[in-house]
Amino acid sequence: MNYPRFPDYITDLPDNHSLKVYFEENEFIKRLLVELQMASPSEDFQKFLNVFNQVCEIEKRYARKENQLFPFLEKRGWYGPSQGMWSFHDSIRDILRAIRAQLENKEIQSLNENVRLLIENMHHMIHVEENRLFPNAFQLLQPEDWASMISGDEEIGWVDKNRRMSVAAEPSNTAPAKSANVFPDISKLKMDEGVLNLEQINLILKFLPVDVTFVDENDKVAFYNRGEERVFPRSAGVIGREVRFCHPPKSVDTVLRILEEFKAGRKDEAEFWIQFKGRVIHIRYFAVRDKDKKYKGVLEMSQDITEIQKIQGEKRLLSWDQ
Repeated sequence: MNYPRFPDYITDLPDNHSLKVYFEENEFIKRLLVELQMASPSEDFQKFLNVFNQVCEIEKRYARKENQLFPFLEKRGWYGPSQGMWSFHDSIRDILRAIRAQLENKEIQSLNENVRLLIENMHHMIHVEENRLFPNAFQLLQPEDWASMISGDEEIGWVDKNRRMSVAAEPSNTAPAKSANVFPDISKLKMDEGVLNLEQINLILKFLPVDVTFVDENDKVAFYNRGEERVFPRSAGVIGREVRFCHPPKSVDTVLRILEEFKAGRKDEAEFWIQFKGRVIHIRYFAVRDKDKKYKGVLEMSQDITEIQKIQGEKRLLSWDQ
């Protein structure tokens, strides 16, 4: 497939502008796909595995689009990418998982068809991005949108490690300053039990060993906690976003049904457990109601329970490793 050179509107952008990063990242992905096509798992399994592992970093790119670019496009009235393109992301993810399973099971002879599909689909994705998604985004989004996007992009990460380091290190004259990780000692806030200040509340939520997201009664994302190792990526672009756009299209009907049952008062909790990147993830939704039982939103909690599942018997003594 032939690709156009960078259009003028990309060439003239600052190096840390999200669109310029996307285009330059695509050049890196194209080179990886050539390496993947030329690598032979039967002749040099380790080389093929190394290249494939690099290709799997595409997840960071798709997560950035879903959690950063798409929300800003929604705010400007374009909802198509949140639906059609997200489904395409998931199709590519399915192929990556299939190849991973074949590699783990040493099913070398059956790899070729899935590798061909992967390369074909990723090339098509790049074509749609560069010829439709990115030009339209450039026209729709305002300078303040792109400025707000930079810190969230950094939070999720980039495919190319060298690019990740250079973008993260580059100062921005357009991005709003990231707030210092220090909170004022404001007046104590009376809780149901006890009192806390803003710093304490933020620290408690940060160190909870679960991902927490709160969606208000209007189905808008109002909060997520910034844990050190989140199960699922989140960035500031998700705040204020309609929750139906925060999930893969194949999951939207389930999410909407949960909200409907919670709002009607018929249900108060829903739970799921899934396999994700070789880990077992427990996902729970809780209806949040005030003292009069009026629906005020939904709390989503996701936790990696892989190690918890292995617990047996009892542990009553402290046994820290030295």
